[in-house]
Amino acid sequence: MLDYNSLLLALGFSATCMMVTLLGTWVSRRTDSFLLTLVVALCLVVSGIFIYSSYTVRANPLTVSIAYVFLMVGFSTIYAASVQFRTGVKPWRLAAIFSIATVVPGLPLMAGGLDGLGFIFMNIATALLLIGTARQYWLAREEAPGPLSWMAVLYVVSGFSFALCAAVLIAEGQLVLGHAPDNWAENLNIGICIAGMSGIGALSLALHQWRLAAHHRREANTDSLTGLLNRRALFDQHASRTIGPSTAVIVFDIDRFKSINDQHGHAAGDAVLKVFAEELIAGTEGRETVARLGGEEFAMILANTMPGRAERITGDIARRFAERQIAAGEACFRCTVSAGIAFGTPERRNFEAVLNLADSALYEAKRAGRNRVEIAGFLRSVETAETRTSA
Repeated sequence: MLDYNSLLLALGFSATCMMVTLLGTWVSRRTDSFLLTLVVALCLVVSGIFIYSSYTVRANPLTVSIAYVFLMVGFSTIYAASVQFRTGVKPWRLAAIFSIATVVPGLPLMAGGLDGLGFIFMNIATALLLIGTARQYWLAREEAPGPLSWMAVLYVVSGFSFALCAAVLIAEGQLVLGHAPDNWAENLNIGICIAGMSGIGALSLALHQWRLAAHHRREANTDSLTGLLNRRALFDQHASRTIGPSTAVIVFDIDRFKSINDQHGHAAGDAVLKVFAEELIAGTEGRETVARLGGEEFAMILANTMPGRAERITGDIARRFAERQIAAGEACFRCTVSAGIAFGTPERRNFEAVLNLADSALYEAKRAGRNRVEIAGFLRSVETAETRTSA
């Protein structure tokens, strides 16, 4: 049967292995900076565990005070890492605030002889930090439901095991100990922490792989310059669709784009593309599908719309873009855009066919002088026929 100190050492080595693994994972993809924060937190916790282990062998107020500081700062940083994961904010200010909030009240108790009361405070504070950590991962679970949900569960269980330690000390009235707490709750707590540490480490690696795969999917489906969907993603989403009469497919082409590159350079051309992408997103408020087809050509899909509304939205986007001043070095210039609109039919057309009709309407707009919006000819014919019938 392992004694309490052996269990502590096992926990320390388990945390060390997790720390080294997460460090290697962070090195492989440094954009996941919350992993580095976790590595720093685990380094502090591991230091606290080993110092506390020496306290269990030879108790003195200085040793337990140092261990207490390392553990509280470590658990505060673990919580800050979870907030960083969910929100992206830098963790160090938050870690400092919680470290001060937990160290300042408890340290005088540990150093002043009320170590039992200090352990109660430490266990309650740790429980709250771990449960708070669980809450952060739970709130972010939509990103990776499996790993994040189980991480939240393990943090909650670990938190409750610390709360149980505090409850036993309170129940037994042990406000002054002079040594490390020694009861069944402490042994259970270490066992849960060893198991939880292993589980959280494995889930952290799974989460990293999940994020890495999502990152590769985004890169494969996103135009790197504008942040819009690329042609491949657009066809992946809509190639198998059939388009009815209430859905518009719109193709845009920036007028005289080659001359912009020739006169002002490719950096100016890139700026034009970014500005137009901004207008596309603003014009649809992010509710519609927008994509860059390639070069200076873009596409937009408007669902549940009528010809008048589609033409109005397209015209508004073109007008706002034409009003934008675009800077290129010392020069400032404006650009225009042409657009073609096509709708599906009651019999429903496949997506590519409607896209080709919109492309044909675009070239009609180009031939008619640019800076225009044209609706595909078949729709105009239908409208004309309907007008004659009503007359």
